[in-house]
Amino acid sequence: MNGGRPRLSALSRLLLVLATLIAAAWTAGAVWFQISPSWHWLLIGLAAAAAIAICWLGFRRPRDGWIALGLAGALVAVWWGSILPSNDRDWAPDVARGVTAEINGDDVVVRNIRNFDWQSDDYAVQRWDTRPYKLSAITSVDLVSSVWDSPAIAHTMLSFGFADGRHLVFSAEIRREKGEAFSEIGGFFKQFELVLIGADESDILRLRTNVRGEQVSLFPVRLPQAKMRELFVSYLEKGNALARKPEFYQTITTNCTTVIFQLARLVEPGMPMDWRILVSGYVPDYLYEHGALLTRLPLEQVKQGAVISARAQAAAAADYSTVIRRPVP
Repeated sequence: MNGGRPRLSALSRLLLVLATLIAAAWTAGAVWFQISPSWHWLLIGLAAAAAIAICWLGFRRPRDGWIALGLAGALVAVWWGSILPSNDRDWAPDVARGVTAEINGDDVVVRNIRNFDWQSDDYAVQRWDTRPYKLSAITSVDLVSSVWDSPAIAHTMLSFGFADGRHLVFSAEIRREKGEAFSEIGGFFKQFELVLIGADESDILRLRTNVRGEQVSLFPVRLPQAKMRELFVSYLEKGNALARKPEFYQTITTNCTTVIFQLARLVEPGMPMDWRILVSGYVPDYLYEHGALLTRLPLEQVKQGAVISARAQAAAAADYSTVIRRPVP
């Protein structure tokens, strides 16, 4: 009967050490991305010292070790909770303005539409436009997938087409400050806010096809016009919501693809969750499997025909949207 107690005590000590090491590693990451660099090593050293002290206490008196870990965790949680998102920072020019809109029945006025003329990856002639649209004039929705390295990871966007030939792209992106670079790890530690960009295809897609040389694919989405309008309005409402109450970008739960999925579920509540929502390069496969792409061709043929990069690189900004939609010879 008494032999069970030593085993339970040993298991408690082991779990305490594991929990403490995980908590210390997470705290070190949070400090690295949230505290001034001049304080990094001092505070990480203090976190390491606290972890050692908790483990030492836990080996002597496991219950007291758990209490100490709980108190330390509460202290870190209070600090972490005090870090709030903001719309008022010195933003990089391309994410300085999030899209907003006024919606009045069939008529909408969309503000802060990015219409940059990109000369290089880090320089563009800047233009921000305000434009009227009619919801009844929406004629198409295209999923855009842009791959720059691994085919499993892509930046996903939605492009809405209108009867007059215009297209408006929505892209959920990190909101970088000037001089700040993207970090996947930083996205776990409140390093970036989330911004919803509304832009011309000749800006946001041409940047990727003609300037960065990414592989960009365009997949027409199968939706009734009423659902297209609902999805378009949901993006505008998301932009308005972010303007009122900022949010942090989160690498797994609040990124370009999960935002698309969340908004799409407002239109089609029955869409199932799937691992391909997180591995964004496979979102076209997910949509194809659920009959959401406007095609009856085999998937591999669809994916080959969807690549627009070669056509885009031969297109001028003025006719960009027309050229990228020409059939593949």
